[in-house]
Amino acid sequence: MTVWNLGSINEDRFYRVPALPKPGETVTAKGFSAGLGGKGANQSVAVAKAGSTARHIGRIGPEGAWTCERLAALGVDVKHVAQGDTPTGHANVHVDDAGENMIVVYPGANRALELQQIEAALADAHAGDYLMLQNETNLTERAAQIAKEKGLFVVFSAAPFDAAAVRAVLPFADMLVLNEVEALQLSAAVGRAVDDMPVSWLLVTKGASGAVLKDLGQGVDHAVAAFPVTPIDTTGAGDCFIGYVVAGLEQGLGPAKAMRLGAAAAAIQVTRPGTSDAIPDRAEVDAFLAGIEMRTPAT
Repeated sequence: MTVWNLGSINEDRFYRVPALPKPGETVTAKGFSAGLGGKGANQSVAVAKAGSTARHIGRIGPEGAWTCERLAALGVDVKHVAQGDTPTGHANVHVDDAGENMIVVYPGANRALELQQIEAALADAHAGDYLMLQNETNLTERAAQIAKEKGLFVVFSAAPFDAAAVRAVLPFADMLVLNEVEALQLSAAVGRAVDDMPVSWLLVTKGASGAVLKDLGQGVDHAVAAFPVTPIDTTGAGDCFIGYVVAGLEQGLGPAKAMRLGAAAAAIQVTRPGTSDAIPDRAEVDAFLAGIEMRTPAT
């Protein structure tokens, strides 16, 4: 099977600051770096690093060829990434000494996708494949509808959160991914309890407190705790986690093992600077988990 991803591709520009700026405050950065990012690109890289086939559908600007080259180098199929006149998306990421961040995103080419491009890409998809979506591109609703009609398993990460966008995609989503704040926002917007969302699966991420994958059809929760590490940059950790979880499910690991795999990958990722380039490969994650098991007393 294949994991398709209609997602953003950004240049991430990182500024290391002693503390995140307050309104009206000017802060001098202690360091600067740039690299590949975007929720879509990050998730595709995580899927590929986890050992699944990741095929990205996206759009870049005339100066963005390097982003495609980097995606390909990280194991992602970029056949369906188009290039146009709208500048490549970018994000200005401020990271403080505690690893917390503040981000401003310019969508750029990510919001200039064309329907014929998506239709051409998904013509190669098959029932049983996965389609990942986030709220950083246009045409997510139409892509979800096409995928659902073809029998794909649709995973929608509803970030950045927008209630109208979530309502539009919900009828076609099999798994909805939200953080705790977004889950409460959606509950208030649609007038339904979090556990009563009209999807089969609901994945709620909780940052340092872990995550829970809710099988709403069976009424079963699969929770995972975050592994204790000292973070230096939490940017993209959620994308790393989600990509690894989806890859684990696609590989038939089951919810509990897929969640544990994702938690381990995210734990490694936050100990490194950067986003896509900081995502660990499967061998590193397996070694991390093996080390945890060796240190865990038998019961």
